[in-house]
Order: sequence, then C-alpha cells, then structure tokens
Amino acid sequence: MPRRHAYALIGAVLSAGAPLGLLVIRRLQHTAISGWLEHTINQVAADPIGYAYVGISTAIAFVLFGFLVGRQTDLLAELSESDVLTGLRNARGFSHRLEDEMSRFARYHEPLALLFVDLDGLKQINDRYGHRAGDVALRHVAQSIRAELRRTDTGARWGGDEFAILAPNTSAPAANALAERVRSLVARQDEPWRLTASIGLTSIDATPGDERIDSATLMHTVDAALYEAKRQGGNRVAVQPLRGVRVPQPSMPERTLGSEERDSHQAS
Repeated sequence: MPRRHAYALIGAVLSAGAPLGLLVIRRLQHTAISGWLEHTINQVAADPIGYAYVGISTAIAFVLFGFLVGRQTDLLAELSESDVLTGLRNARGFSHRLEDEMSRFARYHEPLALLFVDLDGLKQINDRYGHRAGDVALRHVAQSIRAELRRTDTGARWGGDEFAILAPNTSAPAANALAERVRSLVARQDEPWRLTASIGLTSIDATPGDERIDSATLMHTVDAALYEAKRQGGNRVAVQPLRGVRVPQPSMPERTLGSEERDSHQAS
C-alpha cells in the first residue's frame, strides 16, 4: 500500500480521539455523576451536531495531513530508487524489485526472465563527441527499454553504461524476443554516432520444491551471458539458461546484489 494511503488511514483512526477526548473532559467535569455509559449516551444525544462536527472536521484534517505527509514520503522513496539521468530505477531500486520477484517466484513458480543490456563503445562516443553525447546515448537506451516494458516489468540503470530488465511471468522464448526488440531499438537512432548494445539473458521456470535459486546466482548467470555477448563482438543477444539449479541458502548477512559481479565486468 502506498504510504500516502497508509498515512491517511492512520490519520482517520487517530481522529477518533478528538470526540472521545471531548467526552472524557466533559465526564471529568461531572465526576459526581454515576453511570459512565448512560452519561456518555446522554451527552452525545444532547449535542449530536457538536460531536459530529468535532469528529468530521478532525477526521478531515488528520486524513489530509496524513495523505500529504505520505505523498511526500512516497516521492522521497521513489527519488532514492530512481536514476536521475534516465528516469529508470537505479541499482538500489532494482535490487529491491528483484528480491520481491524472487520471493514471488519461490511462492508461485511462475517463469522469470532477467536481461542485462550493455552499450557497445560508449567510451568512444564520449571521447569523440563529448560526455553530453554520452548522456544522450544513455537516455536513448533508456527510452528503448521503456518502450518495451509491460506494467509488471522493471527497467533500471544498473550502473555506468549497463542496464537491467526484469520480466516476471515471461518464458525464455518471449524474453529472447524482448531482448531482440530492445537491441533493435537501441540501434535505431538519428545521431552522428553508431550505437549498439549487447544483451545477456537468463530465465528461470518452475523448479521442484527442494531446489532453490537465489538472486545472486541469477545475477551471476546473466552477467556471464552478457560477457559472452560482448566476447562475440557485441550487438547481439546471448542466452545463458538457468533452471533446476540447486543453490544452498547463505547464512551470511545480506549484501548489495551484483556488486562484485558488476565490478569484475567493468574491470574487464
């Protein structure tokens, strides 16, 4: 539930304290009166409009305040997980989404596809045309990815010139078709430089209950697929299948997903 809705709901609940507080104050002013329940009923019956006004006005104020605070919190949370240049999710936001989808896969066993998109020759574009041209190229890739995303898909700038796409409930053939469409869109541009992308792809489908696939293994596999696409000359899609892999659950503290794999790939 978005925080703006949750905070508004909390405000509505808290607003009930205003008329109740008014009843308590009036009761304390008449401590000699016995029969708390009967006295309370008589108080409300004697001034229904006053109590209704206090309850409704307080509820409106609390709900509105909670909604505004929650909306601002939602905005800050969204900004903290968004990439400023491309408007896609950043690595932090993508990692959160990946963990959610891995949990969903473990529960429902629906297919899940992961793609890594890496620009070919961004350094040459920066060196020849300037870093602003490089930013234009990155935004073009982001637009190409966004054009192919469904509502349930997630696109992200993983870091530098590397992007990621997470496609739930997507079979391997469908994921391969998605990768080819993105690759084609990246190459379709009206700029003085040539821009292409290499794409690594892996997907998982239903596995027996005693088998586990964690997010680190998934990231490692798709990174290997991307490395193969680059090794073959770039501007292509390489597939690394991953199904039925038995992965022990780690007992170590949580770490940032894919940090080691991404660093090793950039170093190469």
